[in-house]
Amino acid sequence: MLTATEFYFLRHGETDWNLQGRAQGQTDVPLNDRGRAQARAAQSLTKHLPITRICSSPLSRALETAEILQEALGCSLEVIEELRECSWGVCEGGSKGDWFQDWKSSLSNPVGAEPYEAFLKRALQGLNKALTYPGPVLIVAHGGVYWSVQKHAALGAEFDLPNAVPVRHEPPREGFPWWQASELDEHPRECNGIEQ
Repeated sequence: MLTATEFYFLRHGETDWNLQGRAQGQTDVPLNDRGRAQARAAQSLTKHLPITRICSSPLSRALETAEILQEALGCSLEVIEELRECSWGVCEGGSKGDWFQDWKSSLSNPVGAEPYEAFLKRALQGLNKALTYPGPVLIVAHGGVYWSVQKHAALGAEFDLPNAVPVRHEPPREGFPWWQASELDEHPRECNGIEQ
């Protein structure tokens, strides 16, 4: 179960592999210049928020994004190993073809890949570890880690978050018996499962 507390989630800025549609997984692909610019743009969306701590994946694309945001927020930064993206084994570096849907359906597992359900469980552990800190916390991680948020907060079908767009999550409360998620974007748009 996802800890019922307010938090923010931000997927790392763009990398060259994002741009090329390649499966990154745990390959440590750095931010590209556009990804760094996206992280700096996210500063203006987060700098006035009451964020008390940033929790980041150890992969450099997430950690550099978190460090850029930390410049504006001025709060502590914690690295949480369990927030690392899923390992896709031999499929990392290639495109997300048929193997990807088979992996998500638990029909097959690429050599060296982390099983889908085991990954979601590990990601949930990382999310809940981040949420033990006094908040609200900003979690900077990966699109795959966000699938665990979507599953455990019942936000609807999985989809890939855009790079470096912060999403605020509010837990169920009186009058609203479900999680609510909203993008903090200068140009809000409709997104499956996320209220704008």
